[in-house]
Amino acid sequence: MCTRKPTLTFIFFLLTLLLTPKFNVAGEGEDELEELLAVDEEVEREIAEGGGEKLSEAEVLSKAQRIVVELNNDNTERVVNGNEFVLVLGYAPWCPRSAELMPHFAESATSLKELGAPLLMAKIDADRYPKSASFLGIKGFPTLLLFLNGTSQPYSGGFTADDIVIWARKKTGAPVVRISSVAEAEGFLRKYQTFLVGLFEKFEGPDYEEFVNAAKFDNETQFVAVSQLELAQVLYPDIKLTDHFIGIVKSEPERYTAYDGAFTMNKILEFVDHNKFPLVTKLTEMNSISVYSSPIKLQVLVFANSDDFKNLLNTLQDVARTLKSKIMFIYVDIDDENLAKPFLTLLGLEESKNTVVAAFDNGMSSKYLLESKPTQSNIEEFCNNLVRGSLSPYFKSQPIPDNTEASVHVIVGKTFDDEILRSEKDVLLEVFTPWCMNCEATSKQVEKLAKHYKGSSNLIFARIDASANEHPKLEVNDYPTLLLFRANEKANPIKLSTKSSLKELAASINKYLKVKNQVVKDEL
Repeated sequence: MCTRKPTLTFIFFLLTLLLTPKFNVAGEGEDELEELLAVDEEVEREIAEGGGEKLSEAEVLSKAQRIVVELNNDNTERVVNGNEFVLVLGYAPWCPRSAELMPHFAESATSLKELGAPLLMAKIDADRYPKSASFLGIKGFPTLLLFLNGTSQPYSGGFTADDIVIWARKKTGAPVVRISSVAEAEGFLRKYQTFLVGLFEKFEGPDYEEFVNAAKFDNETQFVAVSQLELAQVLYPDIKLTDHFIGIVKSEPERYTAYDGAFTMNKILEFVDHNKFPLVTKLTEMNSISVYSSPIKLQVLVFANSDDFKNLLNTLQDVARTLKSKIMFIYVDIDDENLAKPFLTLLGLEESKNTVVAAFDNGMSSKYLLESKPTQSNIEEFCNNLVRGSLSPYFKSQPIPDNTEASVHVIVGKTFDDEILRSEKDVLLEVFTPWCMNCEATSKQVEKLAKHYKGSSNLIFARIDASANEHPKLEVNDYPTLLLFRANEKANPIKLSTKSSLKELAASINKYLKVKNQVVKDEL
């Protein structure tokens, strides 16, 4: 969601909105809207008579501007309370995500009108009309809300035009599209790239009802039903001779997948969730929510530029095909900082420009890294070990430093075992992060303590940057933190107060440790 205003980034988008005609649909605005819709119908007839040429993007936007109602302080309450179904987009002209969603919303408005959906599409500049936005329950940008007789429910679908159409149709009474002719089936194929097709002898009975219930519950996949094998073969050519069938269709090499489970809602939904994505899914802002919410808990992410990804695609598809429903394979453009950097930061590789193959177990909150070259054999071995549970989790670490002359040793993820847990000495460890406001003061205290105990042969002072280094035995959430690891009890470090004075900290150290060969250099 957008929370602040850029200055010039979206000036063009702002000008477009300002130049867009605005229309009301309640009261005196109803006649005007009807006239505009009549113009649309006339345009549609002309296109049909001229050979059915597809509208350009500009024409789609222009047409949508006449369909989508612009809400303001005068008409908002009247519109949402006066119509059975209203889908509202709350946006801000300066918000980049609003700008990205707006064309999809416009295209979906046109499609829903053509489909005869009983739904009014509306949008509101929530930045310009904060009072009306508050009435609607819009708290960020962009926000989609469906109003049913004035009562709102959150939008839970995807964010492409097709996603919005599918979700809106399901919520307004048409969860399953029924097809009764070859022409309808061919038209459906031209419009939808991913769908679930069901063949039933009749559109009734317990199996069909379970299919419909699954369609109502699912928010992203279009369900379509036919009652003739001939029509099913148009949509799913690989279908075998039967009168009872469910299969999913996608626009990729793994195009057709048949369902062989029980005709129950939960099993059908499970089949859809595990098969609706391509073998390798490209992560985008529009599909990110759907990808993150996948029930497939093991996810392999490939971060690469477009050229390197093309060279890897066949390899990834081959591996994905053998591990279907066990691992979700995701491609992230490494040059897209908004999408790639948050993941790469978790791996400590935020500056990387080379291909990175990593895995995340969302069920265990663990992460893994392929530390060898991304060849087919290495990727296959990495993924198979991930499924078997034999991969070692990855913990990020900075390069190993030289602590030869350091009074306060720098610890990194790779040296935590040797210098802290396996060390025969006592260790006072400072855990900090660069963004921590109070860490600098604690660091100065640790440096003074290190100088004070400089002559000790069994006490080491150390620090670790928790933002760049991880270790399974280092579980710290508050910064700064001081941990005293005693030589004979490394498993249970003592937490010292960072609010204590130098003398109080020294007293605590002396209380818990027997400091050997101490030569006090400076008074505290």
